[in-house]
Formats: sequence, structure tokens, C-alpha cells
Amino acid sequence: MQPTLVLIPGLLSDNSVWEPVAALADMPTYFADATKDPSIESMAARVVSETKGPLIVVGHSMGGRIAMEVTRQAPDRVTRLVLANTGHHPLKDGETEKRQAKIDEGYADFAGMIKGWLPPMMAASRHDDTALIDSLTSMALEIGPEVHEQQIKALVNRPNATEYLPQVSCPVLLLTGTEDVWSPEKQHREIQEMVADAELHVVENAGHFLPVEQPDLTAELITNWLNCKEEE
Repeated sequence: MQPTLVLIPGLLSDNSVWEPVAALADMPTYFADATKDPSIESMAARVVSETKGPLIVVGHSMGGRIAMEVTRQAPDRVTRLVLANTGHHPLKDGETEKRQAKIDEGYADFAGMIKGWLPPMMAASRHDDTALIDSLTSMALEIGPEVHEQQIKALVNRPNATEYLPQVSCPVLLLTGTEDVWSPEKQHREIQEMVADAELHVVENAGHFLPVEQPDLTAELITNWLNCKEEE
């Protein structure tokens, strides 16, 4: 049975983040919806219940957290795992308060919050990319402050991935940008050390929104890796 490519977006993101990968991949594709459920576990459970057979699971940022949880819930079904710009740490000291402040800011002035949130998430060379910033802004505004709150609370109550990453037996591809200050290279190297079979690529001129900052390269890295693993 041919595997299904599961594409999971991150915080305040939708299918468009992964469309270049879907276009290049020659396999059935499932776009996960991370806006409907209140926890990382329930977001992952939706993926597991709405798909059949073997899965290649790809997640960006918060979507990486969901992807790892899918692998925990259905280890016999996940044949490949791709994690982009993500993290594995449990809740850190002071994180709850910082994230609540972001929720409050979102309800007070969601457009203003997005305007301040997006540029630091991207490489410096993208800060003047009006088309990209406008596209991401529209995407986030459409999702809205209520879902933003739900997703932030899901992240605050996230599972501790460090507890089960060492049990991941499928091949893993890790991707991040050289200018990702939110999920830097160091975090991905830590994940690489935890799992048995992991490959890491650090992409130049990209920040936390790697899949949309460097869409063609991201799609090529993922599809080439999948093709190589298929040949092994």
C-alpha cells in the first residue's frame, strides 16, 4: 500500500505552507487541520483516525510537535518523519506567562500582534518581502485570535517529546534555517542525537518559516530524501 504524505502546518498556518511539497511529491496527500482540536494529542489523534495505512509525516513548527505525537500514537504506521523548525523541550520556566501575554496581545490587537510577530520569524533578507509578509499576515488573520489562543494553550500543555523520541525507529529528516532564532540548529541537533536514524539540513538565508521562505529548496530536500530512503 502506497504511503500517504501527511502535511501538518504550524501556529496560525494553513495548507499553503506545504503546498510546494505536495506539488512535488508523487503520492496521496493529507493536509492536516491544526485549528479544530484543543491539544497536541487530539490534533495527532485526528490525523491517525482520518488516514489509513502507512504514513510519511511532515510537520512545521507546532506541526512538528503534532508529527512527533502522531509517531508516538501510531509507531507502526509512520514510515518516515520530517520535522522542520520545531522543538522537543518540555515547558520551560516562565513560558506559560510569556505565551499568555501573547494571547492577551492577540485579543487586544490581533493585526498588530501579527505585524510584530512575523518579521523576527524570518531571515533578515525577507523583512522587506512585502508579498510574503502580506500572504502570511492574511493567513494568520483568517485563522483568528480564538484559534491562536487554542493553539498556544495546546503548546503550553504539550507532551514532553524528549520522553519518547528515543523510541522513534523510522528515518527522520530535520530541517531548519540558519536564522531561525525560535527553533535553532542546536535544538535539531539534540533531536538528531536522540533518534537512531536522523539527517539534518540547515538552510542558508532562512528563518523559522523555512517552508515559505525557501519553498522550492524545502520541497526538493524533502522529496529527494524520501526518494533516497525508498531506494535503500
